[in-house]
Amino acid sequence: MNHIADERIAKLRELMKERHIDAYIVPTADFHESEYVGTYFESRIFLTGFTGSAGTAIVTMDETALWVDGRYFVQAEEQIQGSSIVLQKMGQEGVPTIKEYLKEKMPKEGVLGFDGRVINTAMGEELEDALAEKEVAITCQEDLIDLIWEDRPEISKESVWILDEAFAGKSSKEKITELREAMAKEQATVHILTTLDDIAWLLNIRGNDIQCNPMVLSYAMITMDKFYLYIHSEVLNDEVKTYLEQQGVTIKGYEEIYDMVKELSDETILLEKGCTNYAIYSLIDNSNTVINKMNPTVLRKAIKNPVEVENMKKAHVKDGVAMVKFIRWLKENVGKMPMDEISVSNYLDQLRKEQEGNLGLSFHTISAYGAHAAMCHYSATEETNIPLETRGLYLVDSGGQYYEGTTDITRTIAVGELTTEEKEHFTLTVISMLRLGAVQFLYGCSGVSLDYVAREPFWSRGLDYNHGTGHGVGFLANVHERPNGFRFRIVPERQDSCVLEEGMIMSDEPGIYIAGSHGVRTENLVVCKKAEKNEYGQFMKFEYLTFVPIDLDALELSVMTERDIVLLNDYHKEVYAKISPYLNEEEKAWLQHATREVKRG
Repeated sequence: MNHIADERIAKLRELMKERHIDAYIVPTADFHESEYVGTYFESRIFLTGFTGSAGTAIVTMDETALWVDGRYFVQAEEQIQGSSIVLQKMGQEGVPTIKEYLKEKMPKEGVLGFDGRVINTAMGEELEDALAEKEVAITCQEDLIDLIWEDRPEISKESVWILDEAFAGKSSKEKITELREAMAKEQATVHILTTLDDIAWLLNIRGNDIQCNPMVLSYAMITMDKFYLYIHSEVLNDEVKTYLEQQGVTIKGYEEIYDMVKELSDETILLEKGCTNYAIYSLIDNSNTVINKMNPTVLRKAIKNPVEVENMKKAHVKDGVAMVKFIRWLKENVGKMPMDEISVSNYLDQLRKEQEGNLGLSFHTISAYGAHAAMCHYSATEETNIPLETRGLYLVDSGGQYYEGTTDITRTIAVGELTTEEKEHFTLTVISMLRLGAVQFLYGCSGVSLDYVAREPFWSRGLDYNHGTGHGVGFLANVHERPNGFRFRIVPERQDSCVLEEGMIMSDEPGIYIAGSHGVRTENLVVCKKAEKNEYGQFMKFEYLTFVPIDLDALELSVMTERDIVLLNDYHKEVYAKISPYLNEEEKAWLQHATREVKRG
């Protein structure tokens, strides 16, 4: 395989030489900053042979370097072995960042190349600034990988369908009117929108162009009286075309946005640089004024309307039924039949597919046994897959897409005898999740204010976990959604620290990870609601959407306070009440036992 990588790199260098390009960047991205990229966009995999979901390659005339994060150190090392590619392990001592590397390697007045459609404007400008001292020029209008990639997969062109207002809760016309009001407040005359979840939400359409996210490859440009949708025309049937025309949408070819952006002059353009590709931005004429702000649709989309919230509740009951069947099967059969990380994950996927209205997974399932669960983004592959044994903990983080919404749940399950430490860590995680779910707070708080509630049980024992406690979740959309979340410090690029509003849905997922031993995470989704209002102001609270039992076999009750035990018992009563009507008698009996009331001593 690796001689193939070197052959492809050599072909790329020939093209670079012809164009006088000194370095060429090949990231993992599509034209829309999507979390998952389709096969057409797997340029970095094609070039390097490294198949992980994230990584960036840079080719210079005498070296090829590949940046990967901690999830992929081992995999990348194996897959590039025998090639000339140099592995750059991100975050490790002595390893330069991409910007530092380019600052050192680029010659004075050199040329940096990349396909501007797969680098966002914010990143493009950072590179411009970092290389300004060396007077480096940037060329971004050509995809050189396309010129060497024979038999490149076709770009996805899956059919578009209309999300009925019975699910969406608000018409597209209303949403577009609200967007134009937001544009007027900013005094913007044009809004360029390229994030697929925002476009799908705005138009109440869905598709299947992005793995796990029911999105449609498209761009939009909105003025005060026109709405241009740039899309492959063959994905629209007559019904969808008519529907879009009724919303006041003018349909254009997918690539036509680039020509239309060039023609803009003397406009005030609202766009978000971190989400708009550099190729689009670089075509904007200097006569225009650009307002760089978060897309107005982001906050509107995050605040779910009452119809969306009710539908999400229905989706979670369906998902809860699949999860209950799975946990029962796992607990009753582990050790009695062959099981490994991939086979049990496939079984859970199948149970979800059997639920009415299921449209597939909302992200790639994390199925991790024992020490693998200590890697919080572990992905089981044929090379890493291990059998489940009748000891220790198994962690599964998974979710589904349904017509009624998007789910995301993590459960850690005892598959046999546990150590004292495993039980304590499991219990601390449950305490943390339940306390955050039960918190009451004054309106005006963000997830930054509330994250301490989840971390206190860990911090008080000198423990912690190295990820946010929760992220926003979309409605039949992306499972990771801005701008709300739980995190104890503001991380600007995460954009997840807005004020929590009624209707926002997010995950509550603390965990603990002991390298080489075990990992625990427990995750429910919650919806933000108004609580009492009094002389102190408007209080807020959370309501659980997820109803799946927590494994009582792994609990150490002595670690819990009386209140923690009440919170657990109350939650389990709700689990039984909501899920049992959809189970047969044997399954009901199992769930009754799994949600039984617990007492200390």
